[in-house]
Amino acid sequence: MKSELKRAVVVTGASTGIGEACVATLIERGFLVFGSVRKTQDAERLKERYGENYAPLLFDVTDAGAIARAAREVEDWLQGKTLAGLVNNAGIAVPGPLLHLPVEDFQRQIDTNLVGQLQVTQAFAPLLGARRPQGGVPGRIVNMSSVAGRFATPFLGAYNASKFALEGMSDALRRELMIYGIDVVLIAPGMIATPIWDKAESVDFSAFDDTIYAAAARRVQKWAVEGGRAAPGPQMVADAVLRALTAHRAPIRIPVVKNRFLGWTLPGLLPMRLIDWLTARRLGFLDMRDRLRAESDEGETHGR
Repeated sequence: MKSELKRAVVVTGASTGIGEACVATLIERGFLVFGSVRKTQDAERLKERYGENYAPLLFDVTDAGAIARAAREVEDWLQGKTLAGLVNNAGIAVPGPLLHLPVEDFQRQIDTNLVGQLQVTQAFAPLLGARRPQGGVPGRIVNMSSVAGRFATPFLGAYNASKFALEGMSDALRRELMIYGIDVVLIAPGMIATPIWDKAESVDFSAFDDTIYAAAARRVQKWAVEGGRAAPGPQMVADAVLRALTAHRAPIRIPVVKNRFLGWTLPGLLPMRLIDWLTARRLGFLDMRDRLRAESDEGETHGR
């Protein structure tokens, strides 16, 4: 089959991990994949690995101009046909306690994981069929959310905010795009073993050393890295993306977790206050709170 006859999908954040697993899986199933990367060397590496079935796009999801140029490139290739799918996978995680996280870091998190997804969607939506005439069967949008878009975790508040917002934006977008017949599906992975955990291990938390959260933040970092490296590989997520793009009637949300009951169902059934208490107990927040109260009481006693 010649590449120009294949159905085409755009995958952002394709250089490693979940993104590259999606590229490989979709190519195996007969798609031509336009994969976005930020570095030329990643584009060359993927092109060499996947050959004519992979077409690199160079852009950062925060660069509107580069996104627009990439969309024109894909449009030229389609020659009036519709794009089969857009997988908004690119994203980052900016950790730290919200009380002490620089606002510019929070903004960077939102710009990448939320505003960036909207910019990419707006640029490629006409190619998916959000136009007159449509040019073919409407495509689908797959947004990479997270379990963190449903359950919040201390020191990942900025990431949680971006994913909770992506969930809401995706629901609204899915309803708006019904007029064009374009579906929007959310993928919600839990911990997945990817190179991101090597980056997580090297994250510098020293900026928070003078805060009350220092020890707990490093504890969470250690737990996250250990859990992430022991988690399932990205193929599980790639399989979910394939399902979202090809199923006759895809689910609105597809959780991808090692244990669906413990990692997805049960937390949604427990009272929120109980989850608050369990989290605080595990992180040592309750002991720290008691010590603060004791210090305060002692200070009041000496002040009399």
